[in-house]
Amino acid sequence: MVQATLFLLVLSLALAAPGLSARKSPLLQCVLTGTWVNDLGSNMTIKALNGKGEFLGSYHTAVTVTNNKIQVSPLQGSQHHTNQKRQPTFGFTVNWSYSDSITVFTGQCFIDEDGKEVLKTMWLLRSYVDNINDDWKATR
Repeated sequence: MVQATLFLLVLSLALAAPGLSARKSPLLQCVLTGTWVNDLGSNMTIKALNGKGEFLGSYHTAVTVTNNKIQVSPLQGSQHHTNQKRQPTFGFTVNWSYSDSITVFTGQCFIDEDGKEVLKTMWLLRSYVDNINDDWKATR
């Protein structure tokens, strides 16, 4: 339960792409592909999108309360692609390699007033529970 709470805190932070240089312009396109790092040092890498807007990648959290060794975890997702908006919406799932949980994210890629790409997301984490009576505490 404590693990899930800290995990939620980590994931609720905006993911930002440090080191990207972008000029302030209304024509800038926010691109998901690349490495993203949040305020606590967790990072994810999104590989190239295919023609359908689907992508694969990895997520490496910097914070956990479990005694398990943190491992890089696979992610797969999709960017909305039917209209070529410059600040696209997206969603992805992380299947945590070191715990019995999965997190789904949905969000949007923004270009802030300084020309920096920023991801804003919301997420749900589902943890394993032993029986249906504990279902109430499994999703955060």
